[in-house]
Amino acid sequence: DQASIIVEAFNHTFKLVDNAKLENDLYSDGNNMELIPRAPVVTVMGHVDHGKTSLLDAIRESNVVDGEFKGITQHIGAYQITLNGDKKITFIDTPGHEAFAAMRAHGTNVTDIVVLVVAADDGIMPQTIESINHVKAANVAMIVAVNKIDKHDADLDRITNALLQHGVVAESLGGDVIVVPVSAKEKINLDQLKSSILLIADLLELKAVYNTRASGTVIESKVDKNCGVVATLIVQKGTLKVGDIIVAGNQAYGRVRSMFNADGGSEKVAIPSMPIKVFGLNNVPNFGTSFIVVDSEKQARELINYRQDLLNVELSKQPAIDKSNILLYDMVDELNVILKCDVMGSIEAICYSIGKITHKDIRVNILYKGVGNITKSDVLLAETSNSIILAFNVKTDTQVKELAKQKNIEIKHYFVIYDIIDDIKKILTGMLRPLKQEVQIGTLSVRKVFSVGNNGSVLGCYVTSGLVKKGALVKLVRNNNIMHEGKIKVLRRFKDDVKEVTAGFECGILLDYSKEIYPESDVMNIFEIVEEIRVIQ
Repeated sequence: DQASIIVEAFNHTFKLVDNAKLENDLYSDGNNMELIPRAPVVTVMGHVDHGKTSLLDAIRESNVVDGEFKGITQHIGAYQITLNGDKKITFIDTPGHEAFAAMRAHGTNVTDIVVLVVAADDGIMPQTIESINHVKAANVAMIVAVNKIDKHDADLDRITNALLQHGVVAESLGGDVIVVPVSAKEKINLDQLKSSILLIADLLELKAVYNTRASGTVIESKVDKNCGVVATLIVQKGTLKVGDIIVAGNQAYGRVRSMFNADGGSEKVAIPSMPIKVFGLNNVPNFGTSFIVVDSEKQARELINYRQDLLNVELSKQPAIDKSNILLYDMVDELNVILKCDVMGSIEAICYSIGKITHKDIRVNILYKGVGNITKSDVLLAETSNSIILAFNVKTDTQVKELAKQKNIEIKHYFVIYDIIDDIKKILTGMLRPLKQEVQIGTLSVRKVFSVGNNGSVLGCYVTSGLVKKGALVKLVRNNNIMHEGKIKVLRRFKDDVKEVTAGFECGILLDYSKEIYPESDVMNIFEIVEEIRVIQ
């Protein structure tokens, strides 16, 4: 009200804009229009090196896997194939289940069907189980592709029985999960797999509105040094056209300058279920966020500002870290990290995996994450914050390397996501302080007190059990009460300094205790401090 009075006082008119209504209207646009069948969106998941990308290559008759480091998928890839002249299938290849889970964490789910790839010679592995759990949580249809059946030790029955232990019941065992034995290498049963996907898609009756403003999900984004921001989108509703203005998440918007399909061909329009690379955004959108076409750049900026305000409100509601016990809080060690990647999808997958590394005594603190090569600013931030720099599929030029060397900043380069996680676990293990435990190793009885002075007590003792070591911890016990804790400063047998004395022998010790000692009743329990090395799993 006050704002409107001020505006009118200066002879201006004002217009109230309800941005919440604007966003709701944008997404509800076209809800009553005709639904038309669309292609299924299929995500390929499974354990590392079980042949996910090789299987996709065989289906597409391409060779993506040779372009990936060590043949392991590092980025989300989206492709569309055409069958029988008009039937289409969109495939999404992810760098493990982390990206799939990270996308669900954003509240988005572009996947209709999951093809779970299991190697016939390797069987059910940890990431296979995690993938199954993610599929169940997402409540999407699943087909199991048992790959590498051309190998001599392939055992399909063993795989189906093992799947049963994790709640995946194959059709051959009376369940509803289609299991297709395939070989990406020998191109065996690929048509059967594609037919199974189309069968499930028909049962799901997948449809979308075509004749409305486009909306969907960002599945990958990066900065190209020649072209600027590149975002890979999956259209889920409406038709996206060159020239449209889109808003992606709460930080990116722009007019679509050009669009390209997965094969590099130029496209003018993109319909539901179609993956498309888009150029023209002003910023790198976050992986897994939604996009929508708006009417103008002014409207785009209003929507961005509204979403930023919502984000700030949500952040303000988050409870502060409980530092009520500040001593315990400060005892938790931190590994400060600056993370730079080539694409946003990698950042999300890596952050998701790092977030699963939990320990009560140590934590990873990602101070900054971003897309692009390592810069001088990254090095200077690492210096002031005592951080290491993790670089995934990005470069460090000579000048930045020299600066990092001068500042003694470690830059670790990676090409495989799993290597980053393994290294972080090793670094955390090295930082983790060992657990110290007192272990009783022997007992002494005091036979004679030679002297008691400011420098301690010289005692003649008998080792009644176990052994005694020089430097060991001693607890002097009198009438079941601990009178003193200290260390054996000197240990002798007759006149010789020794390192240890075993049960049944006499010895002389110098104890850092200067009060009266009673040979008749005082007992000394001997302890050794044992350190247990802890490992981050």
